[in-house]
Amino acid sequence: MFHVKQNTSLDIVLKNLPSKPGIYKFIDDKKNVLYVGKAKNLKNRILYYWTKSKNISGKLNVLLSKTTNIEYIITNNEHDAFLLENNLIKSLKPKYNVLLKDDKTYPWIKITDEEYPRIIKTRIYTANNSKYFGPYSSVNLLYSLLEIVHKLFNIRTCKLNLKEQDITKNKYKPCLEYHIGNCKAPCINKIFKYDYLQSISFAEKVLKGELNYVQNHILDKMSYYASNLQFEIAQEYKLKYDILQNYQSKSVVVSPNFKNLDAFTFLREEKYFFINYIKVNNGLIVQSHNLILEPQLNETDTEIFLFGIKHIRDIFNSKNTNIIVPIKPINNFENIKFIVPKSGDKLKLLKLSEANLKTFIHQFNLNKLKANYGNVNVKLLEQVKKELNLKALPVRIECFDVSHHSGNQLVGSCVVFLNGKPAKSEYRQYNIKHTTTINDFLAIEEIVYRRYKRVLDENKTLPHLIIIDGGKGQLSSALKSLQKLNLNDIDIISIAKKLEDIYKPNDTLPLYLDKKSETLKLIQRIRNEAHRFAISFHREKKVKNSFNSVLCSIPNIGEKTIQKLLLHFTSIENIAEADILMLENVVGKNKAHQIFNFFRNNYFIRKNL
Repeated sequence: MFHVKQNTSLDIVLKNLPSKPGIYKFIDDKKNVLYVGKAKNLKNRILYYWTKSKNISGKLNVLLSKTTNIEYIITNNEHDAFLLENNLIKSLKPKYNVLLKDDKTYPWIKITDEEYPRIIKTRIYTANNSKYFGPYSSVNLLYSLLEIVHKLFNIRTCKLNLKEQDITKNKYKPCLEYHIGNCKAPCINKIFKYDYLQSISFAEKVLKGELNYVQNHILDKMSYYASNLQFEIAQEYKLKYDILQNYQSKSVVVSPNFKNLDAFTFLREEKYFFINYIKVNNGLIVQSHNLILEPQLNETDTEIFLFGIKHIRDIFNSKNTNIIVPIKPINNFENIKFIVPKSGDKLKLLKLSEANLKTFIHQFNLNKLKANYGNVNVKLLEQVKKELNLKALPVRIECFDVSHHSGNQLVGSCVVFLNGKPAKSEYRQYNIKHTTTINDFLAIEEIVYRRYKRVLDENKTLPHLIIIDGGKGQLSSALKSLQKLNLNDIDIISIAKKLEDIYKPNDTLPLYLDKKSETLKLIQRIRNEAHRFAISFHREKKVKNSFNSVLCSIPNIGEKTIQKLLLHFTSIENIAEADILMLENVVGKNKAHQIFNFFRNNYFIRKNL
């Protein structure tokens, strides 16, 4: 029995919280449910949010700031609270609870509640006397099973409402399925009702994974007809046996000692929490499913894992009482035994589940990358990831370099490579602002900080790998900026010239790659492009400054006049060679004479243009 308590004043609620198990709802001023949680002790759990608010995440602080009221429901025990929390999250879909990424209707195989049952696919589960198997996350598996049971037992596929009294009155006619051998035609009494229902019973055992009983029955029939010299009928049963054997060979036999159990593994990666589920019936894997959760607050791994297990078992209507897991959660399930295997077949099953999950995560990440970047050169980028021991596939790589000439005009560059190819529209150039001396370390620190401060402010894409042109000193300078911005999860390396040494953070010795390595060739190509881009910017700046310095030295010629001249003549050389009338048409008579006389009286300047 549940007891519901509601208050409009948050302060009053906080002062009068019960020390009992139950669930709680955080509600905003518009009466929207923001978050649903469970607790062994409602008072301790809810007050924790306010007493520890300085040490909790930013998202949780936002939740608390929006909360104007708390409603709670007292339950008899923690188990009831767990079940109620799960149901409320599904029905209310609160903004700050874990987000489910598989919210869809899965298909079932249904044995209909009819006098002559059918075996069909359905997405609607209704509470009647029909029998349901599944649901199946793989539609291909479902259709394969349907094909197998229909081939084995010749179950009818028509939608006729067959009644025995109508069959005896010859109200039906056989369809094409009978004539091509796919149906035994119960509609015209070509198979007795008892034999048809026995076929349905055998099909049900196949769907449950109980294959041995069916196999033995088929073998007995095959032997019987063969011993009575009815070889054609014996051959039919031989074909059925082969179909069943072929299906069994495609199913993974975990252990003949296993009866019915579930296996769950999980991995957390970035903002996602992944769970794999494997269902075993009579030693055969009959179901596998992957679930993606997106935690919204600071839920622990155990809390999310338990939530995911409950959600998956509800989807697949699992009644198995033994659950194999990598860590033992607090048991909120009645009559359920959690097993953390240390060795043997159960551990092998857990490893199999983990391998399936890693494969799924890899494909999930590839799909995300393809959605963001188009076709991905997986082979090259996986080699780079492996040889540099990176956290993620380096689809987006950004490289920094600085350039100066004889201690003057220090500039920086950032080039971007997507899928191993330059993305020139995303290149950036930097005038160094915060150092007047030629200091490569300070320059790198500045441009890395400016680059990613802006990326964060504008909510743009961060790179998977950063390359710094330089040695350990330049790498340390770049790391300072990343640490200031709290970007500690991005992989970063530096490549020093001459020996092409590659340095990584916290490594005392450089990493040496084979000179023929495709990874090294890509890094060199990116580094050379950053160097070229920095030098070209430096040269442009030098030329522009030299132009401005020459024109600014002409008496009574200001910035606006210089802009007019350069816009019209495009170069200082053209300005110096222009006659008086051409200059008058652009800047007027007085300024034209000053400019004309300046270049005629300064032969050395004109000669070196």
